[in-house]
Amino acid sequence: MTNKLTLKEAMLYEKLPEDKVHCYLCARHCKIDKNRTGFCLVRENKNGKLYSLNYAKTCAANVDPIAKKPLAHFNPGALVMSIATVGCNFRCKFCDNWMISQEKTISGRNFPPEEVVKATLESACQGISYTYTEPTIFFEYAYDTARVAKDAGLFNTFVTNGYMTPEAIRKITPYLDAATVDFKGAADPEFYKRFSSVPSVQPIFSALKEMKHNGIHVEITNLIIPKIGDSLAKIEELAVWIRDNLGKDTPFHLLRFHPNYKMTGQTATPRKTMEKAYEVSLKKAGLNYVYLGNIPGHDFENTYCPNCNNLLVKRFGVEIVKWNLTKKMHCPECGHNIPIKGELHPTGASYPFPLF
Repeated sequence: MTNKLTLKEAMLYEKLPEDKVHCYLCARHCKIDKNRTGFCLVRENKNGKLYSLNYAKTCAANVDPIAKKPLAHFNPGALVMSIATVGCNFRCKFCDNWMISQEKTISGRNFPPEEVVKATLESACQGISYTYTEPTIFFEYAYDTARVAKDAGLFNTFVTNGYMTPEAIRKITPYLDAATVDFKGAADPEFYKRFSSVPSVQPIFSALKEMKHNGIHVEITNLIIPKIGDSLAKIEELAVWIRDNLGKDTPFHLLRFHPNYKMTGQTATPRKTMEKAYEVSLKKAGLNYVYLGNIPGHDFENTYCPNCNNLLVKRFGVEIVKWNLTKKMHCPECGHNIPIKGELHPTGASYPFPLF
C-alpha cells in the first residue's frame, strides 16, 4: 500500500455559473466556490469540477463482528471488514471517532476497492462495512468497493448518520444490503443544531423512507446523553415514527453515552435512564425489537419473541452466547417468524482484528 493521493471526480454534483458547483450528495447541498471544499472538507471544486480528495485513502481497516455496527437482525455472527476515510458532514461534540472524523488533513493508506475485497475474503469476512466516519462523504470509494464486493459474493453495510440525499440512496441501492442509521438525542432538532451543527433533522427521516422503499435492511440507533438528550417523550416520539414509517419489526438500539471529545465533563448515562427508554420504546411505542447498547451482559441486549417472550438470542456485548431459533428463523416455542435476514455465521474469531 502506498500513500499516493488519488483524485476521483465526484458523483452527484452539478456545475453552476462562474465555476461554482452544487454538491447534492448530502442534505447540506453545498454550493462550492472554485478551489474551495464543501462542509465535509473532503470534496473540492477544482476549476469547476468536484473531486473526492479522500478516495481510497483509508484511515482505518479492521475485522469486526457485525453486532458492533450494530446490526442484530442481519447475518448474525458474521464478520465484516470495516473501512473508513477521514471526514464527516456533522460536527458532533460527543463523537467517539473524532480523531478521524474531524481530521482536516487528508491522510490514510492507499487501499483501492480491489485490495479491500481481496483482504476481506482473505480475512474470512462475509461482508464489508463502511463505518467509523460517515460513509456518505467517501461515497465514491464506498460505491466502487461495494460493486466489486457484490461481484465477489460479499454483502455491504453502511453505518451512517442518514444525512444523505434520495439521489445518493438510489445510486447505492443496487449494492447496499443494510444500513445502521444513527440518531442522537432522539432526533430533537435543537439538540442537532447545538451539538452536531446540523440545521435540520428532516432529511434523515426522508432518507430512511427512501431506504425502506428501496428494500435496504435498516436498523436504528439512538444515543442517549443524560440531561441534554434523554427525554423519554422524545424517545417515544422517535420510536412511534419508526413503528409507523418503517414497521414495528425494525430493530431499535438505544446506546448508552460515555464521555468523549468535547463532552468529557458529562457523565455516562445511568442504567435506569436506559431501562426506562427501553420500556417506553417497547411497551408504549409498540416496537417489537428494542436493544440496549454499551451495557454488556444486560438482559435487554437479548432478542425475545414478541409473541411469547421466549428468549431467542442471548448476547454479551457483541458476542452471541446462545442461539435459540429454528433454521427458518422461527421461535421454537410458538412458531412466530423472527425478521432476521441472512443466516447465522458461527465464527469463533477473535475481534476486533486491525488490518492496519
